[in-house]
Amino acid sequence: MQLSVIILNYNVRYFLEQCVRSVQKALENMDAEIIVVDNNSSDDSCLMMKQLFPNIKLIENKENVGFPKGNNIAVQESKGEYICILNPDTVVAEDTFKKLLTKSYQLSAGIIGCKLIDGTGNFLPESKRGVPTPWVAFTKIFGLYKISKIFGKYYAQHLSENQSGKVAILVGAFMFMKRDLYIKVGGFDENCFMYSDDIDLSYMIQKLGKENFYFHETSVIHYKGESTVRDANYLNHFREAMQFFYKKHFKKSWFFDKFLQIGSLLFAIIKQKQPQKLVSKIDKYIVFSKNNIHLNLNKQIEYLTDFEQFTACKNINIEVVFDTNSFSFAEIIHFMEKHKSKNITFKNYISQSNYVIGSNNSTDRGEVLLF
Repeated sequence: MQLSVIILNYNVRYFLEQCVRSVQKALENMDAEIIVVDNNSSDDSCLMMKQLFPNIKLIENKENVGFPKGNNIAVQESKGEYICILNPDTVVAEDTFKKLLTKSYQLSAGIIGCKLIDGTGNFLPESKRGVPTPWVAFTKIFGLYKISKIFGKYYAQHLSENQSGKVAILVGAFMFMKRDLYIKVGGFDENCFMYSDDIDLSYMIQKLGKENFYFHETSVIHYKGESTVRDANYLNHFREAMQFFYKKHFKKSWFFDKFLQIGSLLFAIIKQKQPQKLVSKIDKYIVFSKNNIHLNLNKQIEYLTDFEQFTACKNINIEVVFDTNSFSFAEIIHFMEKHKSKNITFKNYISQSNYVIGSNNSTDRGEVLLF
């Protein structure tokens, strides 16, 4: 088997369904499998998988074993030469896996990541990162990376978002690699519950002499905020995760430990207290569909059948809704990147289950509108 796509889920039933549908399209005519691992969700994620996707392998954990162990369990069950670790709050393009598998450098690569965008089409800088050494972490915590590229190692600013190349760290929302390499390095370290696991795996693979790559030629939506609740538990897990990484890979010292405690706590507080971007009131919906659908959105709706019919208007706030049965996910993602704007938001209509889904910024918990 060529590829195993592994999706670890916890309480994001509707985002999981959308993700699986996009992966199914991307794996058409490929010798590949999807494995969904559920970390004891309290919603009906498992029931949904059994009803809608009975042929997809589902692993139901009896407790929340965390991100590292949940993925390690699935990798052990996988059969693909390559694996892709994928978050459930993502949408892949139909060409994503095919492009990665046909690139020559993947034969000698460590982990390959791709260009991630949020639900409004904006690039997510964590798509490519550097090793968060104490100095690099300092520049991130205190925002120095925004001042000059001299301080830009945290987000690997030696590469632009539209430039492929070597990077140190890739994000756990999308990690593509050889299964044997994952096994050789020991997979995700299960001593880390979450948040530094992707940093640690990327770093461990580099220590084996492999190079990690950022690949910009395919874009994947990562709603991000949907799978990360920034509450007190987030703050504690984040601090513990950074402490775990530094103690594992860097020389311990009293000064270093104190800096880490203060810096990681400050960073976590900043992330937790970061104000939500205000979402403007929607003045008009534009629904792209080639099918005869009618959505009850309680607002002015214009139905269009072709993307070329779209005309942006800066004077009103528009929400664009895509019928995913009428357009490919690749087309939808391209439209989002091309038309990203402060006054335009995007949602997808999943006709098979009759709901609209999406988010309005990278810290938004996301929205699901059931019909």
